[in-house]
Amino acid sequence: MLFELNRYPRSVFIHESGELLRLAVPILIAQAASVGTGVVDTVMAGHAGAEDLAAVALGSNVFITLYVMFMGVMTALNPILAQLYGANQIRAIGEYGRQGLWFGLFLGVFGMCALWLIIAPLQQYLNLGSYTDHTFGRFLFWVSLGFPAAMLHRTFYAYASSLNKPKLIMLVSLAALLLNIPLNYVFVYGKLGFPAMGGAGCGLATALCFWFNALALGIYVSRHDYFAQFGLFSRFELPQWVKQWQILKLGIPIGLSFFLEVSLFTFIGILVARFGVLPVAAQQVVINITSLIYMLPLSIGTALAVRVAQAVGMGKLRRARYVSGVGLSLGLIGTCITATLLLLLREQWLSLYTSDKAVIAIGMTLLLFSAVCQFSDGTQTIASYALRGYKLTKIPMFIHAITFWGFGLGLGSLLGLGFGWGLYGFWTALVISLLCAAIALVWYLHWQSNRLATRQGWCDDVTT
Repeated sequence: MLFELNRYPRSVFIHESGELLRLAVPILIAQAASVGTGVVDTVMAGHAGAEDLAAVALGSNVFITLYVMFMGVMTALNPILAQLYGANQIRAIGEYGRQGLWFGLFLGVFGMCALWLIIAPLQQYLNLGSYTDHTFGRFLFWVSLGFPAAMLHRTFYAYASSLNKPKLIMLVSLAALLLNIPLNYVFVYGKLGFPAMGGAGCGLATALCFWFNALALGIYVSRHDYFAQFGLFSRFELPQWVKQWQILKLGIPIGLSFFLEVSLFTFIGILVARFGVLPVAAQQVVINITSLIYMLPLSIGTALAVRVAQAVGMGKLRRARYVSGVGLSLGLIGTCITATLLLLLREQWLSLYTSDKAVIAIGMTLLLFSAVCQFSDGTQTIASYALRGYKLTKIPMFIHAITFWGFGLGLGSLLGLGFGWGLYGFWTALVISLLCAAIALVWYLHWQSNRLATRQGWCDDVTT
């Protein structure tokens, strides 16, 4: 059986599931709160008008593409710190944490400048009308100011989650979500003496929430007694370029994998823009809904990467393989639930975002595609994170390139534009691409985990 799940009694599976969920549940709440800020943006912009919703939808797609790619690069800190923790290298954890802060700052400033540079070219390409184009540009400008904070936050995020303290992340993320609601209300609609900014106000509110996230989590980590032993803030260090390169070398394939997945949706969104405002708005609503549900496999994957990396750091490669199988099993159970909820509550979900009947009608069909995608998307996500726990990142990047851009974007453009299937042609290709990615990544995880455990001689015991 895959990942040796049949070698041990049910009690071992239950124990490992409990350990994974202990990490995954706080991360799930934190991730849901993070996505919730995007939900708030979409709802607020949607009630301001269809043009504001379209501008925020397109601006969010562009921002999220770069943000997720850079977040993927920052994810390299997770296996580094978790393996050090498993190996009980306490001093090195603090050293890599300090270098991670420098790395995040450099990456964040670079991302902010990159967003500023692409605003004008994208406005000329989209050409959706003066108001929509202007609002799109202002949204990107304001949200980009939060990019440095977003990357610093990801350093603290990796630090806390890799050291088994995800509840800190959860509490700060929930506070940021609560803060985002009044900030959106004030800036979008012009309250408390501020001018009404429309959809652009969502960008300013999001940027302020990023800074709150970084500062609050950083203060929390610096003052929590548990983290004192690792010495993150025990002294000041300048950037050490060898460690910076180590993080970058491991992070680039992860970041590109993230980019390949999210850019699939971004480029589909840009290509769909030629079909008009309504398809763009409907797709953005559906992406918001599915992004919220996607937090379940993403959280299981994040927790799984930590557990696998810690097992690898301890030299327990058999346990790492078994835990990978447990994580995939939990993900399959979770996606069965989410797919069912999508099918049964399609209209209710859409009605939360918009009252436009035309948008709802298109969204109802798109949610059918989304429900089918749940199984394969969840599986490929969890398998990817398990591989990152092993620090295996290059082959998954190539798998994502072939499946997401080859089958997803390439086939989607052929079906959607060449064969005239429109929006639904892109989503048909999306279903195919995610299925291919899931099959390839699970096979690669199975092969590599078995190879490593066999080379070690299966000397460690999962139950110890």
